[in-house]
Amino acid sequence: MTSLASSADAGSVAANGSRSRWLTWLILLAAALVAMSVTVDLAAENTFGWDVRINCAAVDAHLQGLDPYFVKNLKDTKLSYPYLPVTLDAFRPLCTGGFLVAHYKPIYLVLAVICALLLPALGTTKGRWQDAVLRGAIVLGGFLGFDWVVATGNFEILSGMLTAASLALLLRPVQSDERGGASLVPQLAGAAVLGLVTAFKLVFLPILAALYFLPQPRRRKLLLIAVAAGMFALPILLSLAFYPDLSRSWLSAITGQIPGQHSPASEVNPSLLLIASTFAGRIGLAGSKLFVIGLYGLIAITLVLAPFAVSVWRMVRPQVRAGKASLLQVLDDWLVDHPAAAMRITVLAMYALYLCTPRPKEYTFFQVALYAAVLVVDLPAAMMLVALTVAVAIPILASASVTAFMGGYGQLTLALICFWILLAHEPQRT
Repeated sequence: MTSLASSADAGSVAANGSRSRWLTWLILLAAALVAMSVTVDLAAENTFGWDVRINCAAVDAHLQGLDPYFVKNLKDTKLSYPYLPVTLDAFRPLCTGGFLVAHYKPIYLVLAVICALLLPALGTTKGRWQDAVLRGAIVLGGFLGFDWVVATGNFEILSGMLTAASLALLLRPVQSDERGGASLVPQLAGAAVLGLVTAFKLVFLPILAALYFLPQPRRRKLLLIAVAAGMFALPILLSLAFYPDLSRSWLSAITGQIPGQHSPASEVNPSLLLIASTFAGRIGLAGSKLFVIGLYGLIAITLVLAPFAVSVWRMVRPQVRAGKASLLQVLDDWLVDHPAAAMRITVLAMYALYLCTPRPKEYTFFQVALYAAVLVVDLPAAMMLVALTVAVAIPILASASVTAFMGGYGQLTLALICFWILLAHEPQRT
């Protein structure tokens, strides 16, 4: 009997060792594919990078006393500056001397690697270096988000760094202190940073609602959401208070009220909203905003929000007791009792709300890749293989085509598929 038990143990060890080696080779293969893609991006002729040039041209115009929201005041561009007036002074150190414009590609690569290193681990059991390499591969190769950041030179890389920092602070392991006081201070900081991130692109405000799934008592979660909302509003209030004239110009620029120039309001990007608008146009109801918005909400619920809610309900349902408490209180108690699962749900909620935004541009999928990098690391081997294929391999191989994912739904479709894969994995309830 002892010999049989020893043989079984030896077989289990051998199987685990084989699985570990298989996963290691899988991760290294993904990393090699991403490394080749990034090398091609960095070696390409610097014919793009228009966003970094626009942003720094706006800073220069502001320094010269010109209104940077009028494209005619920006050098060598026909595109407008979309950010709040307060960012003109915030970006000034970055644009001084023209170093960033001339060398933004290697700088962005370093910042992306820092993003990968900042991202937290949610209870993974694999080796640390494998996890770090895997996160790096997804951050740099996921959904072609970083490719578009490099191509456009967009400051989404800065939003990514803030997002990674906020996740690192928000998803710290819950302390043993019953009151949670030891973990609240970094989470307050994380909520504040997340609020600043959403202030860069105002349409991402709903992501702050994902903080409700953190493993904290309800009052603390509402406090975190309030802090995040306050930091979201702070740049807007500072702009109104200290840059009143520029604030009016900014509002006119982003809403398309300045004639004869580009406006973000005129841009059309593949999204769930565009799907609804296109369908409404085909049935002759494109002029009905109420119908388009209702259809947009129905599509978002069907493809993203309902699957997410069902996934959470499947985990929480065993704790439901008839008449014991409200469903919301049951959810609150379950999240506190299962902190690892709660933190994973929080990141999934951010991922879901990002997919539902009305105008995700190509480079914003860099943010989606950050959320995926946190979640994919803890998947079983088979699911990890599928997720890496969808999030990394297919986009990179498709990028061999010059028109890959340009003006199409490729990025959104792959991000949706990856989201469904992640939902299928039920985390350990610890």
